Amino acid sequence: MITHKLRFLLGGLSIALVGFGQFSAQAQTWPGQTLKIVVPFTPGTGMDTIARTVSPKLSERLGQPVIVQNTPGASGNIGADMVAKATPDGYTLLMGANTMLMASQLYQNVPFDPVNDFSSVSMAAYGTLMLVANPKTGLKSLQEFIAMAKAKPGDVTYGSPGIGTPHHMAMELLKSKTQLSMLHVPYKGTAGYVADLLGGELMVGFLPIHVAQGFVSSGKLIALAVGGPARNPVAPNVATFQELGVNDVNVDMWYAFFVPNRTPSTVINRLNTEIAAIMKLPEVRSVLAKAGLDAVSSTTAELSTIVKQDYVRWGGVIKRNVIKAD
Repeated sequence: MITHKLRFLLGGLSIALVGFGQFSAQAQTWPGQTLKIVVPFTPGTGMDTIARTVSPKLSERLGQPVIVQNTPGASGNIGADMVAKATPDGYTLLMGANTMLMASQLYQNVPFDPVNDFSSVSMAAYGTLMLVANPKTGLKSLQEFIAMAKAKPGDVTYGSPGIGTPHHMAMELLKSKTQLSMLHVPYKGTAGYVADLLGGELMVGFLPIHVAQGFVSSGKLIALAVGGPARNPVAPNVATFQELGVNDVNVDMWYAFFVPNRTPSTVINRLNTEIAAIMKLPEVRSVLAKAGLDAVSSTTAELSTIVKQDYVRWGGVIKRNVIKAD
């Protein structure tokens, strides 16, 4: 005789199996409707450029429309949270970046977990940062900059487009590795920051390499080092931090595609295959190169490893330096 409790358990199991069967059927027929790539920042940003370059190519390959939706706010946390809570069916993607791992630890009560609430799809691009100085400082090398900052603790000024931006976090990492004390001047956006760096109101700062190199070539800024693991073809004569004796200061920005956790693996694998092929297309690489981005791809496992490592790395920088977003 089946007890009331057993009937309840069997009923729950049957419902779960029906749900699983429906989900599996959906995965097998995927894609069957419009896909959406959520960009958690405004149009014109690096991740927006990537999403809008990839979306028409992905649409061609999947046979379904792929739209881009900008959902800015809270340094990307609002858009990321939207995707984290979306139905895990492969129709909602996040155009993410390593800034997601920073912002989620800068704000209080962030409603999502950037490591566990998403499944990795593929890396999309890298953007390199360059450390530059205003010529008025008289600095000619990274060693001179470090020596000046150590000789005058708190007197050397550096800026950023805002607290928690890659420019800011890159300098915080450099400060931690070299035991420097400097004055941070955060701006509300890029325009004011760059203007004051060029004008000499700020002494040093990080800039995307394709932006920095133009000012370096014209003599308006002095290149001190690049933040990637290798020299960049945009500025082949500028050495990396590691070449100059400062280790573990890889501050490359990366951009990648994610989906909500529990998205079927068959869907993720299909997305990974198509996006990897798209990132290899010459026309895609050309468009991104003009925006200072190096198109790449990765396996899902490779991206997952990078996410986990960078979450810990940037979390350590944030905690050690007691950094909080406004």
